[in-house]
Amino acid sequence: MKKEIYDPAKDPDYQKPVIDAEEEKERALSDGRHLPYTYMHGHFEGTGVKFIFCFPPQENFKGRFFQYLSPFPGPDEEMVPLGKTGLDDEIAFAISHGAYYVESNMGSKASFGDIPDPQRVWKSSAVVAEFSRKKAEEFYGCTRPFGYVYGGSGGGYKTMAAIENTRSWDGAVPFVIGSPVSLPNTIMLHVQGQRALRRVFGLITDRVDAGGDIEHLYDGLTEDEAFMLREITDMGFSPTIWYSEAHGRIDDGALPVLMPLIHARDQSYFTDFWTVPGYLGADPSSSAVKDRLQFETVVKAVHLPGEPVASRDMDDVDGAWKKMLTDGSGAWIEVESVPEGENLYIKGVNITFPEGEAKEYTLLLDRIEGNCLLIGSCYGMDDLPGALSKVHPGDRVHLDNSDYIAAQSYYRHQVPEDPSFHAWDQFRDAEGHPTLPQRSTVFGPGMTGTGTVQDGQIQGNVIVVQALNDESTCPWCADWYRGKVAEAGNAAKFRLYYNDHCMHGNTEKMENTMVTNYLGVLRQSLLDVAAWVEEGKEPCPTTNYEADGGRISVTKSGRERGGLQPAAVLLANGRTAAHVKVGETVNFSLSIGVPEGAGEVTRVDYGFADDWDLPAKDPFPVPGTFERTNERGVHGAVSYISHVFDTPGTHFVTARFMSNKNGDAADDFTQCRNLARVRVIVEE
Repeated sequence: MKKEIYDPAKDPDYQKPVIDAEEEKERALSDGRHLPYTYMHGHFEGTGVKFIFCFPPQENFKGRFFQYLSPFPGPDEEMVPLGKTGLDDEIAFAISHGAYYVESNMGSKASFGDIPDPQRVWKSSAVVAEFSRKKAEEFYGCTRPFGYVYGGSGGGYKTMAAIENTRSWDGAVPFVIGSPVSLPNTIMLHVQGQRALRRVFGLITDRVDAGGDIEHLYDGLTEDEAFMLREITDMGFSPTIWYSEAHGRIDDGALPVLMPLIHARDQSYFTDFWTVPGYLGADPSSSAVKDRLQFETVVKAVHLPGEPVASRDMDDVDGAWKKMLTDGSGAWIEVESVPEGENLYIKGVNITFPEGEAKEYTLLLDRIEGNCLLIGSCYGMDDLPGALSKVHPGDRVHLDNSDYIAAQSYYRHQVPEDPSFHAWDQFRDAEGHPTLPQRSTVFGPGMTGTGTVQDGQIQGNVIVVQALNDESTCPWCADWYRGKVAEAGNAAKFRLYYNDHCMHGNTEKMENTMVTNYLGVLRQSLLDVAAWVEEGKEPCPTTNYEADGGRISVTKSGRERGGLQPAAVLLANGRTAAHVKVGETVNFSLSIGVPEGAGEVTRVDYGFADDWDLPAKDPFPVPGTFERTNERGVHGAVSYISHVFDTPGTHFVTARFMSNKNGDAADDFTQCRNLARVRVIVEE
């Protein structure tokens, strides 16, 4: 059956566009320059769809626009980019590179997109794209502008739906994308690892870090820990992602938001998990049983919450889901007694009240301090103070994390029928049948938020940007999508760029001595897909990688790497792990390779003290010098520096290096970044 392509011009719901504001504005760049632009705000009558257009001056316009699709549209999502600065400034990037900028709220009237028809997110985006063209033709006196759509995470689903089901854009750059079976499985998988591996995060990250003993990765782990690390790694999470947890930052992501959905559609699972053979909870020796907490106590006093704390991250691909939570903001309940024991697992503990006025409410425990239960962010509760006002001294309180632990294993019982999802091969027998009990409810394909499932039938040129240290979606999802595009006969119009040392977030703050951000690769990919469409310039080839089940590994050599991200080897005294004495000079050498066609090295910086904070204050305080190289047409650079360590211990040195497609160090938006690390063991 021939696929029907959505035509915005024929949609009767979007026939009354209105421009309700127009004014001249400026964007400030980090180098002190100010970029003028014409700002327009508008809406479509009777639809709830609102949008902004940001037009650069006539002399700077190159006949194109970039349109961003956010992960979770909200009531004023189109206004969010106006407050961004630095590398996060989508508007400044667009207008400084010859494009006008487009964003809309995608018709949402609530923070989480309260839309009866989920296809509306991309259909309304297509309508906005086409109307922007009409305004651009009036504004510039031009012919039809080229259009490019991009978005990450939830916005990646929307971007793929947009480029597969309409012809309103000529190209697309989906980034940090999931697959049709990613949700809720990936989030559950990650939290399972946070629970089961919480004792050994430091051990794992030390062995996979520079100069580590990766061949003995599982030594020192219990049988259950080794089992779970293998399972999670085979599902697609690289062991390197646990560096954040090793530093004490354990964020369970959107699992609290997803729990009510699973409860509503598959309530019996939470009983089966603890009672039916084949589920972890039914195995008395499993860590799930050992970590289960069920405890009852009595209220002594209640403290109501203060003012809620707004998050600055609710518009990026990492934090957009937080719109659905109510912040506890200092609320707590003093109780007569609290659970005791070593290494208690108190994540996901529900606080309920068996009787009394508060019987209908469920609160979420954040942490325990003394005899006080501090309340965490609660899902679906508009009036937390009102709920707590119904809790009184003498009320019984029940604490229970049973459902939260059970939810973490749900992915094991969602084995896709489609065998192309190889991460689940570990749960299939030789004939491809699941080896564990399976649920009749299958969530993934219905959770993309677009009312569609990716089919690879792209209607324009596409470059996917994916992060290898992604803690929120598995890198293999991009490889799976590449297969769907090839299956649809569109391989020639597709590229996939993997990025090492990059996590999920699309903000400038995603940088320390363990990770860097992929923003430069993302912005260069937008420019490259534009050059591909408008001038026929082929972009760099797909990153050279290997897929083994759920594991993705990339070529480390810059010469063979492909994609845009440079790669390097950093050595200390010629070694990946050097042993020196206090006060001894250590000589470092950095050898960088840039993929063919990806430009030149533009910058090198060094950090001689590990800083894993996000954002790090100043992770690379020492500028490095470098000399560009050109070996048989492949560009790169070498850099040398020395350092003396004054204190004994194990030290890590990190080099951050950048390249640019045009060798232009001044264009902050298109610097493609990567890191190289080395271990130095300093003795007295």
